[in-house]
Amino acid sequence: MADPPTALALSCSLKPTPASSSTDLLAQQVLDALSGHGVAGRLVRVVDHDVHPGVEADMGEGDEWPALRQQIVDADILVFATPTWVGNMSSVAQRVLERLDAELSFTNDRGQPLMFGKVAVVAVVGNEDGAHSITAALFQGLNDIGFTIPAQGGTYWNGEAMHGVDYQDLDETPEAVASTTSTVAANAAHLARTLSTAPYPQA
Repeated sequence: MADPPTALALSCSLKPTPASSSTDLLAQQVLDALSGHGVAGRLVRVVDHDVHPGVEADMGEGDEWPALRQQIVDADILVFATPTWVGNMSSVAQRVLERLDAELSFTNDRGQPLMFGKVAVVAVVGNEDGAHSITAALFQGLNDIGFTIPAQGGTYWNGEAMHGVDYQDLDETPEAVASTTSTVAANAAHLARTLSTAPYPQA
């Protein structure tokens, strides 16, 4: 990786732009922390794009996933951010995972799955429990697709059960969340640089 690593944050909020989003906020905080390690990044709200259902890289006319997919291919780090709904990841996040499944059909110049050498981290927000199980499901899915997960590669915030306070409504970021986000960014940036100079061997 001759150039500094880059990151793409996919926000899987159910709210289209311009509605404010707690998911966007936490994803952007991860990007901001990554910038402190020399990683340039951008955020995309997936629901603003017409991503068709399916498990192919291109589902045909009107499908806007191929353009998003190219941004993932071009990035070194994927920040996968989702809200918690009914204890699970959003339907948008599930669709992204389903579309990423197609990547197992593509290989790099070493004959490995295309996402080998790319790093993925997770960010979860919600007003109910579920962050740990969502993170676990995303870690497994992303790892199956070929992404590498760094140590402590997930950050999250859960509000008090049955209350209506959103992450974006807080006066300040809780110290535990800020510290975790900082660790996620530091480890992701380190791992991306490590994989660029010492790629996985051919099996």
